[in-house]
Amino acid sequence: MSLPTLQAVQAENEPAGEKGETSVPIQDPNHEKDDILVGWDGERDPENPQNWSMALKSAVTFQLSLLAFAASLASSIIAPTNRTLAEYLGVGETVVVLNISLYIIGFAFGPLLWAPMSEIWGRRISMLPAMTCLAIFSIGTATSKNAQSVFVTRFFGGLFGSAAVSNVNAALGDIWSREARGTAVTLYAVCVVGGPTLGPTTGAAILVNRHLGWRWTEYIIAIINIAVVVLTYFCMPEMYPPVLLKRKAQRLRKETGNEKLYHPHERLKLDVKSIITKQLSRPLLMLCFEPMVTCIAFYASFVYAILYLTLEVFPIVFQEERGYGPVDGSLPFLGLFIGVLCAMAINLGNQPRYIRKCRAAHGKPVPEARLPPLAIGAVLMVAGLFWFGWTAAPKYSWALPCVAAVFIGAGFNTIFQQCINYLVDVYGLYAASATAANTFLRSILAAGLPLAARPMFHSLGVGPAMSILGAVAAAMLPVPFLLMKYSLPLRKRSTFAPVPDD
Repeated sequence: MSLPTLQAVQAENEPAGEKGETSVPIQDPNHEKDDILVGWDGERDPENPQNWSMALKSAVTFQLSLLAFAASLASSIIAPTNRTLAEYLGVGETVVVLNISLYIIGFAFGPLLWAPMSEIWGRRISMLPAMTCLAIFSIGTATSKNAQSVFVTRFFGGLFGSAAVSNVNAALGDIWSREARGTAVTLYAVCVVGGPTLGPTTGAAILVNRHLGWRWTEYIIAIINIAVVVLTYFCMPEMYPPVLLKRKAQRLRKETGNEKLYHPHERLKLDVKSIITKQLSRPLLMLCFEPMVTCIAFYASFVYAILYLTLEVFPIVFQEERGYGPVDGSLPFLGLFIGVLCAMAINLGNQPRYIRKCRAAHGKPVPEARLPPLAIGAVLMVAGLFWFGWTAAPKYSWALPCVAAVFIGAGFNTIFQQCINYLVDVYGLYAASATAANTFLRSILAAGLPLAARPMFHSLGVGPAMSILGAVAAAMLPVPFLLMKYSLPLRKRSTFAPVPDD
């Protein structure tokens, strides 16, 4: 009897995770005739994560969001210490930005490891050990005495921290139905995006405390991560359906003595070729040859890069030009966070319409119904960038660029979340590859743009430099409208997207 490959098991189990239609026992024609395939006990099986109580689902979503928040907070909490850190390490302020860029580079490559691990051993084991390692490398950064050790430990911190950011979306899909997933992702997105926007204010408060200093930004991250890992270790159950069905098969064999009961996931052959094909080749192919993935990935990557660009631009505007201190100069980041919260109203407001469209399509995904908020976010982003650029000068009130930051935050979160939801809806079984392509590209851009921020904004000035970014965002304004018009024909021609019924 041949062993199933990773891709075969994924293909077999992904629909079951959504529908819960498999019963126990079922004869499986792909295996020996005496074998009995273990599945869910009908559509209402309480062991199926889709059937967990609302309280349990909410508790698990909260814990997953905490994991994502802890990892994303670590990306920016050290940003306010750049000047102090540059003096201590003996490097320039442009070079010291590498401590942020290398962390985000880790975000780019980490999912290539953690995604297949989650699909083999489950969500918990793909996240909790990695987050423990993030805490360890954060301590390594805190105890570093030279630039090399700071940069190396920050890279590995990002590599391990990406486990939560990359796998939480998939875990939410394990427990929430398609119609409810949008609401869950909206709340989770606040944590993912809230980390980078709250990090600078938190880091500045730690930096100016004479009993703490820059090293404690990393010690605090280690403490937060350890606390979250301990909480989730004891309170967060496994939620990946193939792993749960494998455990169910093992339990039933023990209880009944029937050795014919099995689940394909426990006979999984770790096929290196299939892992490489799924996690490396396919995302790159989709990024290059799937127009929808290319457009969405570049759009989401641009706005994601803008978010991390602000880590360098806000200190120029509020500390260098206005003379604010580290804490006062970091408070405008709260404007970004307020914008992120405002985006929740836009995204949640689209949910009833999306649900109606899905029900009219007999429960099938309708990706085009995700796009109206994307258009709203695009307009908000353009307005915010131009507004910020031309009101940032000290002759204007501090309130004007702060309000512009609200627009930028609202535009970013609206675009970012709907891009992810759209890709998941379009590609179904291949959603992991589509989002991996998006994650890879956005992390590469987000790592590079902050490095260019200081030379660009010092040379051109804040107004012209931000106007260039605003012009790029304005050039992308047609993207949501073009997708609304051409998404369905493109899906029908796609190699990877399921072909919708007419």
